[in-house]
Amino acid sequence: MKLEDGNKVEVVDSLVISDIARHKSATSCLQREDVEDGFYICDLGDVVQKHMKWERIFPSIEPFYAIKCNPSDVLLRTMIAMGTGFDCASKAEIGQMLRLGASPDRIIFANPCKQSSHIRYARDNGVKLMVFDNEIELHKIRKFYPDARLVLRTQTDDSASVCQFSMKFGAHPDSCLKLVDTAKELGLDLVGVSFHVGSGCQDANAYVKALRLARTIFDYGISIGFDMTLLDIGGGFPGTESFTVSVEEIALVVNQTVNELFHSQNFENLRVIAEPGRYYAASAFTLCTNVIAKRRIALEKQPDQENMPVKEAILKAISPSALVEPSFMYFLNDGLYGSFNCLFYDHAEVKPRLLKNRAKDAAEYTSSIWGPTCDGLDKIIDNCSLPELETGDWVVWKDMGAYTMAAGSAFNGFKTSTVYYTISSENLKLLDDYCSNGIPSVCFVYCDAKDPLAKKTFGCSPLSPLQQELKSATIL
Repeated sequence: MKLEDGNKVEVVDSLVISDIARHKSATSCLQREDVEDGFYICDLGDVVQKHMKWERIFPSIEPFYAIKCNPSDVLLRTMIAMGTGFDCASKAEIGQMLRLGASPDRIIFANPCKQSSHIRYARDNGVKLMVFDNEIELHKIRKFYPDARLVLRTQTDDSASVCQFSMKFGAHPDSCLKLVDTAKELGLDLVGVSFHVGSGCQDANAYVKALRLARTIFDYGISIGFDMTLLDIGGGFPGTESFTVSVEEIALVVNQTVNELFHSQNFENLRVIAEPGRYYAASAFTLCTNVIAKRRIALEKQPDQENMPVKEAILKAISPSALVEPSFMYFLNDGLYGSFNCLFYDHAEVKPRLLKNRAKDAAEYTSSIWGPTCDGLDKIIDNCSLPELETGDWVVWKDMGAYTMAAGSAFNGFKTSTVYYTISSENLKLLDDYCSNGIPSVCFVYCDAKDPLAKKTFGCSPLSPLQQELKSATIL
């Protein structure tokens, strides 16, 4: 099997992201034309640990990963191997998952408002679970996919979430029972209820309100002859430690409420799923960016400039003397149009970290950080304190896996697309417990910590990485 860099996972005994970043930042490869090009590092072990945690805190709820969050092929192949389902919103997303080997019955077409050709595509490929939230959509589904298994999405109170969806999706509580009647009249197969409390939920009680409405709809659906067997509690689960509400707190509230509302014999065949996205992807990815340019400017207008001619004052501001406290503008090779679109679309907060070690008493200066495009709005951080950086220095950003590369563009010709995948040998053993037959089209490559350039391929699918004999490995 030919080893492609994009499908390669490097295995190290002790995984330290900063060490990997230092090595990669100094090494060119087929994926990065220039050594200064930015890149991501993905720790698949973080994804494995998140999955184990999910199974522990949500023992009765199946995760259907929202691939819009981060559609990396290697990440998705890993999640297929671990047995997760997938939340898809379009023909392209369904097609990607089918191409990667996901079973159609492990996909929910969770977009309530779908293009007709996408409905037909789902029909032709056996993806039966499908979400709706209005009567017109029901008629469209009846026309193109009458055998679909339908899930009614309800409106929620998502006022405490980072990204709110209820202004766009979800049936108002007052209209839900009427939609159930309409599905019955059209001879469609309603199987359950879904909701989404918003991405990055900050109030666990939002799930309680939504679950109570779901129970009401379940009761009514059953009373008129529907076999209600699916409850989809959507997303909203945090993927980093920075959120005010932890995923454990949400799990406590959700598990207790589901058990209270759906414990009777009427729901003995109930299947509960969720649509986590950022929970799995956010903390697994680290972004490494290069300082491609810098400007030294005056911190602010000095008193002696008050009566100075405008032209001279401007020249002093952009070319300050050594006596004026400087401020620095740093330009990176990724920005708001690329990975940092999360600042605009996902309301993310990011913090720069320097790859090069600095003296603890190094002077710091007021700084701003900018993206590489010609748009003046392409600003990452307006004001922060940093030691003086030089062109070619590397700036590292943690927790950059959610809604970053997925929505990034190549505006002005700038796009960070290289991802280096890695996993510790300890987490590889845990992953092997989930997928002893390997991960299709993914190779695991052992990296000697003492000599990172000495690598051995030992885990090409379909054989299990841990079942291969290292003595038969090939040196790259």
